[in-house]
Amino acid sequence: MKKWIVGLLLVIAAAGGIGWFSMDKDMRSLAANLPTDRNVLFWSIAQRDAAFRAMDRLPVLAKANIIDAGDSVYPLPKGAPLSIDVDAYMKAQRTAGLVIVQDGKIRLEKYGLDFDGNGKWTSFSVAKSFTSTLVGAAIKDGYIKSLDDKVTVYIPEMKGSAYDDVTVAQLLTMTSGIKWNEDYEDPKSDVARFNEHKPEPGIDTTVSYMRKLPREAPAGSKWVYKTGETNLIGVLVSKATGKTLSAYLTEKVWTAFGMEQDASWLLGSTGAEISGCCLQASTRDYARFGQFILGGGVAAGKAVLPDGWIARATTKQADIGNPGRGYGFQWWTYDDGSYAAQGIFGQGIFIDPKRRLVIASNSNWPRASDPIAGPAREAFYKKVQAAIDAETAKGSK
Repeated sequence: MKKWIVGLLLVIAAAGGIGWFSMDKDMRSLAANLPTDRNVLFWSIAQRDAAFRAMDRLPVLAKANIIDAGDSVYPLPKGAPLSIDVDAYMKAQRTAGLVIVQDGKIRLEKYGLDFDGNGKWTSFSVAKSFTSTLVGAAIKDGYIKSLDDKVTVYIPEMKGSAYDDVTVAQLLTMTSGIKWNEDYEDPKSDVARFNEHKPEPGIDTTVSYMRKLPREAPAGSKWVYKTGETNLIGVLVSKATGKTLSAYLTEKVWTAFGMEQDASWLLGSTGAEISGCCLQASTRDYARFGQFILGGGVAAGKAVLPDGWIARATTKQADIGNPGRGYGFQWWTYDDGSYAAQGIFGQGIFIDPKRRLVIASNSNWPRASDPIAGPAREAFYKKVQAAIDAETAKGSK
């Protein structure tokens, strides 16, 4: 082990007023596999195994806002065990946490990669669905007047850019027509470069990068997946509400609904949350967010979202060129009425209203968008659905 890595970890521990041997196991595991750069896309598997459970404590990243849990916890009681074998699936997926909730009860909860229910795992693009939910909350609260408003109404620094013609709805559906490269394995892609962008003085780093992008199609005419635009949505919500995303998520969902643990949200170089990515939460709390959406977006007895928001957000608003699939308001949609939040390297919240089903999973796939692990996860969702259908059919006899 490199002596400077051990030394750096000791300095971090001392600065926090704790000794090396009292550090939790997640931080101890970092000693051997500490990433030394910010570019998550090009870390090794071992570095990701260590770092995904401690992103908000990495020296190269460690700036995050806390999302506070409240005094009461939304209950997830144990239900009858789901008759399904997951060991081989979890091993192939390199799964850290898997929680299956059906009819409000935990039917299966299992962990791997030396992770457990007390730990917090990074979300990657699962955060996009949280961010879009905050747009709905901001509309309900009157901070955002209409999805048909132009982006520049809320982010005036975007005036004069290709975003002059883009609406809030087109941001949510990723149909802005702005040119963007989301290739996770290309170090020169926009998604690899934009978080390292050096902004103009006094300008948010996302705004600084995005307002220089060219148009490739008329607004509303073409779907292209763009993490940078979700970051722009986060800036828009913060400007509209006058609150950080972490504070607003705490207020509207985390405390009010009853999440079990505090969460955190990584910050970009100019101090705003990286809203297309980088929540850290427990797998059970990801499942609780699924329950919040499945239950109609009600927290503490109050509707957080406008009437009809969830139905519109979780049904196909854009054609992604994949039969049976689509894109809503930062949710991936299926034609059977189910939908999902998805993040690279195997993070996900799958929601099936028909079966009252939520599947929350955290993993570290071998590749960001893995051509084997991705389809296997889709097949697993269908396997769980089939197991529940078989139970229902048996119970009706």
